Amino acid sequence: MGVWSLFYHFISNLSSQREQSPLDKRVRPLGRVTSLANLISPVKNGAVRRFGHTIQSISFRGESKSPAPKPCSKSAAPTPPKRRNSTLWSESQDWSQTAPLSSREIKRQEAIYELTRGEQDLIEDLHLARKAYHDPMLKLSIMSQEELTHIFGDLDAYIPLHEDLLAQLAKATGPDGTVKEIGQIVIGWLPRLRAYRDYCSNQLAAKALLDQRKQDRRVQDFLQRCLESPFSRKLDLWSFLDVPRSRLVKYPLLLREVLRHTPAQHPDTSLLQTAISIIQDVLSDINMRQGESECQYYTEKLEFLHESQRDPRIQASKNLLCHGELRNKSGTKLHVFLFTEVLVLTRPVTRTDRQVYQVYRQPIPVQDLQLEDLQDGDVRMGGSFRGAFSTVERTKNIFRIRFADGSRSRSHTLQGNDVFHKQQWLNCLRSAIAEQRQALDTLCKPAELPIEPDENSPRNVSELPSSPSPQKSRRSRRSLCSMGKRKETML
Repeated sequence: MGVWSLFYHFISNLSSQREQSPLDKRVRPLGRVTSLANLISPVKNGAVRRFGHTIQSISFRGESKSPAPKPCSKSAAPTPPKRRNSTLWSESQDWSQTAPLSSREIKRQEAIYELTRGEQDLIEDLHLARKAYHDPMLKLSIMSQEELTHIFGDLDAYIPLHEDLLAQLAKATGPDGTVKEIGQIVIGWLPRLRAYRDYCSNQLAAKALLDQRKQDRRVQDFLQRCLESPFSRKLDLWSFLDVPRSRLVKYPLLLREVLRHTPAQHPDTSLLQTAISIIQDVLSDINMRQGESECQYYTEKLEFLHESQRDPRIQASKNLLCHGELRNKSGTKLHVFLFTEVLVLTRPVTRTDRQVYQVYRQPIPVQDLQLEDLQDGDVRMGGSFRGAFSTVERTKNIFRIRFADGSRSRSHTLQGNDVFHKQQWLNCLRSAIAEQRQALDTLCKPAELPIEPDENSPRNVSELPSSPSPQKSRRSRRSLCSMGKRKETML
């Protein structure tokens, strides 16, 4: 029996087990939240890319019913994917054995049930990622152990974490199927989610490696066959690997939903408020680590043409505010990175199957950045845009950036995809400029002069530790502030 026949035999057994699993039921899910950044910071969609965007779902055809594996074919009859059926807590109850409940209490139990079902689904998906993807690819030598470890991380270590929450919730469930209190349970459990910091920080590099390995025909063929199998629910591998992050950002929503249906005098009210604060702190910590990892990932991919382009602010950056594609005046596609203290324009290039970002022109420190919002039609775009616009149609969605003193570099006229994309960039740039100016103003505030000792002081002035005179200190501050003082930004 060949290796692919073994794989198909394994998938058939896995699918039959899932058909018999009681976990196929699921409550009506909450709205999908796609990013930690979406939850705790302003949303940046469109082409201004942030790590954590949802991978677009693709519809695939089903596999043939023949026992022997066949190549993928568009003419094959589609196989219905396995879907998790929706059910409500109230639909699973035997109301003849349950005391009457108020409408508000039923909604509270529904929200708690959604929390429980979500944990069960997460555990199931983590097991599936290991059994249906990781183990077969290792056994068939489709990927090396090192590559699989880099892509999958330590997913197995998180399964006991979520099983522990399930066990505590089951213990708190009464004979009538209701949960009286969950506040103490979640307060003690939520801080343990900080274990996901390393996993989430590694996701950007893991996704890049997975995309690179997909160029291999064996990897591509294996993942395609998995997509055609019913167990995948038409989800690709990355969707399963992204499940923990998607789950993390739902916890505040789930807890708020429980709190919304909890009476004010209930013991859980204050505890759930505390739990929400805890999970927000956890998410902030994970998001910060994720942002630092993203910043490091892209700074390592920058390629400098001249040593003068190596601005020390780039390597010192800990946060990448936003980045994405824009076009310059000649129509060239640029990938622009806005770090905390410097703006870098680059051109994506490929070096031996590895994408890097070649720095274009001179990086602009944010404190020296001048931003100008241009009206539609103010500038004629050349290059590839020359034939795209008629004499009647105006050039749209453009703005200009330059050094504030105008002497060190030419200006850059940039064009967004649409008005929303342009406005995102303007907002992000203005916010970065405002933060730098505020930091500079704080640094340049005059310090309070030291109190002169009086004649009756027990110590003589000559005995005091030597320090710069007030006049010298003020001159030093004026010199520092004059270096950072620039023209007003045009908004």
